[in-house]
Amino acid sequence: ESGWRTANTKSVQESAAAAGVDLKFSDAQQKQENQIKAIRSFIQQRVDVIAFSPVVETGWDTVLQEAKRAKIPVILTDRSVDSTDDTLYDTFLGSDFIAEGKKAGDWLTQQYAGNTAPVSIVELQGTTGAAPAIDRKEGFTEAIAGSPNLKIVASQTGDFTRSGGKQVMEAFLKSQPQIDVVYAHNDDMALGAIEAIEAAGKVPGQDIKIISVDAVKDGMQALADGKINFIVECNPLLGPQLMDLAKKVKAGEEVPKRVVTEETTFDQAGAKAVLAERQY
Repeated sequence: ESGWRTANTKSVQESAAAAGVDLKFSDAQQKQENQIKAIRSFIQQRVDVIAFSPVVETGWDTVLQEAKRAKIPVILTDRSVDSTDDTLYDTFLGSDFIAEGKKAGDWLTQQYAGNTAPVSIVELQGTTGAAPAIDRKEGFTEAIAGSPNLKIVASQTGDFTRSGGKQVMEAFLKSQPQIDVVYAHNDDMALGAIEAIEAAGKVPGQDIKIISVDAVKDGMQALADGKINFIVECNPLLGPQLMDLAKKVKAGEEVPKRVVTEETTFDQAGAKAVLAERQY
């Protein structure tokens, strides 16, 4: 669905090859029913380990019970599940999405510190029900709660896609009399929003500030160009850590229940400094 996912997939595939792991790969096209079908197929094939990025948080207990009964360890990558039974998976490897949303909100509150004039924010949400969409919203809302002048005036899903971000932003520009800030849950939606803002005759990054999450190359380029103002990193290169965890759970070793990836944030100067050697 995004440049982030492309980089994430490539990292997993290349790391499997380098680690001598036989990787059976299924693209579920952002549909939960396809993911469940793929997991059932992997259970039937008696694979050693199942790893997946749940497209939404809920509705996994039945199929994960089946994997557990088959004694196949499950690793959640990038996104978590909402279940009361945490024995259904061995470990969750990925970002702290609430912290990402909070970093975005903290930056915004600093930009308007001491300013009491109303600031109208529109939010481009990720896929409805997806962990990053839920958590990035929560962290951001929490961070701006102490600044009553910062208000989210409209919030809608752009499904983490560039075309979705563009469509929703076009609608926001028509329906909202004043937009000061766009908070996009990922770079692809932010890049779509930039297209809509420019088509409306406004200057992204100046007339409307843009905050995003991911730090993929296209997003970082837009940040370096001044069209995006601030990006919170979400690292897609989980492959090496995933292969390490897979080998450990197959061997029956204890692994931490939660493995958090290390990430940073970027402003324009920061983006310019690292853009040349950016891997994704």
